[in-house]
Amino acid sequence: MKKVLILGGTRFFGKRLVDHLLWEGKSEITVATRGQTEVDFGEEVKRIRMDREDPQSVAEAAQSDQWDVVYDNICYSPNEAKAACEAFAGRTQRYVLTSTLSVYGEPTPGFVETDFDPYTYPLQYGGKEDFSYGEGKRLAEAVFFQTASFPVAAMRIPIVLGIDDYTRRLHFHIKHVQKGKPIGMPNPEAEIGFIHSTEAARFLSWLGQVSLTGPVNAASKGSITLTAMMHLIETVTGMQSQILKQTVDEDMSPFGVEQSWTMDTSKAEQAGYAFEALMNWFPGLVREVALALQSEK
Repeated sequence: MKKVLILGGTRFFGKRLVDHLLWEGKSEITVATRGQTEVDFGEEVKRIRMDREDPQSVAEAAQSDQWDVVYDNICYSPNEAKAACEAFAGRTQRYVLTSTLSVYGEPTPGFVETDFDPYTYPLQYGGKEDFSYGEGKRLAEAVFFQTASFPVAAMRIPIVLGIDDYTRRLHFHIKHVQKGKPIGMPNPEAEIGFIHSTEAARFLSWLGQVSLTGPVNAASKGSITLTAMMHLIETVTGMQSQILKQTVDEDMSPFGVEQSWTMDTSKAEQAGYAFEALMNWFPGLVREVALALQSEK
């Protein structure tokens, strides 16, 4: 059995990762969090307390065992990355960082991994409050890939969707249509990519088992225009959407990019991973969310 440590595993796809690893049955799993979210994984999963922003706390978590794989879902700054590089030196065989499409900067179609090179990006340190989300992740990657003494892979993902998405970004669009409220979208014809929370978990599991290192894009196969997404929501809800170029801030779409925002997943596919097609699951999720929102009324 492999010894797996998950930093942040009680919400959304972190929780899905625990469930997937339990289903695979190949790992002894320890989840390290602040302990603020109550999740019952049963006796098979060990829980330890860790404050990701406290280097001493991270070091104590690292020293609690010898790890085959560490999954880090909650690293948002170069300081946090530095603490992990120091804490896990000599303590793990492999480290898998959750990163983001946002490291690439402004939306563009078809980002490939080399469009942002963390191996040469100038290092600077600070906490997550010192940087934007994207810059914090860029610098976290840079610290890991330039200073870690152990093999590191970084999963770069687009917007993650699922029925239990606490950001409720897909929910936003469906709820606005259900309530007859306008939605602001600068470019409704822009294409956008997604990944389902279960696929993000499945991919993380895979990435922890292969020898692939460096940044790796992960996204469902295919993309969808915002117009097509809204037409799908209209079909599911039986109601007409109201799309405007500009609205008050609270009605602007969280998916409202000015140009297409997608990523190329060839690196992962060439290494043997097969992504599920977006349209295999997206319509079903729209229906599931729409029903859930109706029951909230």
